Amino acid sequence: ENNSVYLLGSIHLLRPEDLPLPSVVDAAYEDAEVLIMELDMDDLGSDVSQLFAKSGVMRDGATLRQVMGEEYFARAAAAAEAIDIPIELLAHSEPWLAAITVEMMIFYRIGFNPMLGVEMQMVSRAARDGKPIEGLETAEEQTAFLDGLSLETQREMLLQTLEEGATISESIDEIILAWRNGDIAALENGLLQDLAKNAELAEALVNSRNRRWVDQISELLDDDDDYLIIVGALHLIGEQGVPELLARDGVEIDQLSEPPAVQ
Repeated sequence: ENNSVYLLGSIHLLRPEDLPLPSVVDAAYEDAEVLIMELDMDDLGSDVSQLFAKSGVMRDGATLRQVMGEEYFARAAAAAEAIDIPIELLAHSEPWLAAITVEMMIFYRIGFNPMLGVEMQMVSRAARDGKPIEGLETAEEQTAFLDGLSLETQREMLLQTLEEGATISESIDEIILAWRNGDIAALENGLLQDLAKNAELAEALVNSRNRRWVDQISELLDDDDDYLIIVGALHLIGEQGVPELLARDGVEIDQLSEPPAVQ
């Protein structure tokens, strides 16, 4: 009754041609007194990269080849060679960290930049305007979600990242367009199919986090402040997405859209 809570699905890395952000995002930002992200991005420093290195780099002499096993590693090496990824650079990374590293390398190659992503743009604006940023999770929690995945799921995560790397540039434009237009059906078709292939990954990295966030978001309703909550777009789609879970609890959900262009 007293306030609005905006949910913005983020693309964490964007390209220059993907800018500027839709004006409806600007309007939500202007209305909000407080920003909330997955992590408190304005006070994060290098915590995440340090935690990733601490948790995801094997220091006992073990190698990715040993952890993957010969069959899985042979598949990974072949897929890496096909997309010109030097797998030897990942020799002492646990599979989950290797998967994230490969994904970042692929996106950098096709022009994506985290500094252009939604979060970093909003961090810059908030610093300029003196708006506080809060986090739904800590960096330690996020690292634990990944490091706690079973070895089987980590292997599949790395293989999927490598094997789909060759075609990502063909599908990414459709995903970005669907995201800009708020096309939920297209996003679900493009993003949820891969997630459904591994139940453990879906539960650990998406669904269980969504349920925790819904509890936190519900506490913000009827506060004196308006909030802009920015999380990965994957968290806002599907039957287990944050909007759907909130709606089941009786929260009114309205999808905002870009005003029509003036002719």
